[in-house]
Amino acid sequence: MKSLVLAGGSGTRLRPITHTSAKQLVPVGNKPVLFYGLEAIAATGITEVGIVVGDTADEIEKAVGDGSQFGIQVTYIRQESPLGLAHAVLIARDFLGDEDFLMYLGDNFIVGGIADVVDEFREDRPDAQVLLTRVPDPSRFGVAELDAAGQVLKLEEKPRQPKSDLALVGVYLFTPAIHRAVRAVKASWRGELEITDAIQWLIDERLRVRSTTITGYWKDTGNVDDMLEANRTVLETLVPGIKGETDDATQIIGRVRIEAGAVVRGSRIVGPAVVGAGTVVIDSYLGPFTSVSENCHIEDSEIEYSIILADSSIRGVHRVEASLVGRSVEVTPAPRVRAAHRLVLGDYSKVQISS
Repeated sequence: MKSLVLAGGSGTRLRPITHTSAKQLVPVGNKPVLFYGLEAIAATGITEVGIVVGDTADEIEKAVGDGSQFGIQVTYIRQESPLGLAHAVLIARDFLGDEDFLMYLGDNFIVGGIADVVDEFREDRPDAQVLLTRVPDPSRFGVAELDAAGQVLKLEEKPRQPKSDLALVGVYLFTPAIHRAVRAVKASWRGELEITDAIQWLIDERLRVRSTTITGYWKDTGNVDDMLEANRTVLETLVPGIKGETDDATQIIGRVRIEAGAVVRGSRIVGPAVVGAGTVVIDSYLGPFTSVSENCHIEDSEIEYSIILADSSIRGVHRVEASLVGRSVEVTPAPRVRAAHRLVLGDYSKVQISS
């Protein structure tokens, strides 16, 4: 069995971060989202992984390498433009061959792994198996309609009027039957070859499509709010440890990890929070659910429930909350302007101004 990981796409919902960086490499808990998926795939025993890449191919390849750090062997497959998930399967045909495969969207985050689901698929081997979860806003996702017995009746991509609240999680399992399906479907109104249409083709052809509804934590980390929520979830299970340098004037409260090479002076850090290697924190407050990546400089500032990417500096700023700060960013106070009142008053006016 092989795996196909999708790490292309333009990441429009995470702009401007993704103007210069792959959305799959934005970190939660100071580790790229993509790495959690690769670790989950490795835990299933799958070792041959094809990664579909687009405009950010060089960055993805530099971060993942040959896959040996995850215990897998990686083959990169170039997708010239984001033409849909079914298109990704189409162009990966040579890599996939006639083997069953797991398809995993590289910006998805699932707590608890997927090993049990993969084992179920291997044992029962339906033509396709989809993962579902209940969501409050199903129109943002592919949506499944089930019958009373839980069998998949219909799938629809981002429907304007959803038939259910069961969204497709970005994990799919397929036999080689899917290759006929992706060749049979036409582009949707979005101009993409939709994997939902390909799975619907399997259903219409009376092939077996099984669903599993998961109750654990899942996030499509496609926007800032979802990234912050995923970061919060990771930090809730943080293993604390002070490997960096702290002074007597620093307070460490709760689950806090300070990586080797980091320096914290005269500051208060309330966990769960993580400070990356080489980062300097001086006379500052880091509050719960904050991840500061490597080689940052935080001074005379307050940060809470935020993600700060590598090589950035925040100095003299009160207060930063619910924020995603990109790489090599400088945040400083605005220049102070003397307060003044500008008045245009008619004759005999009376004005009261608080000083």
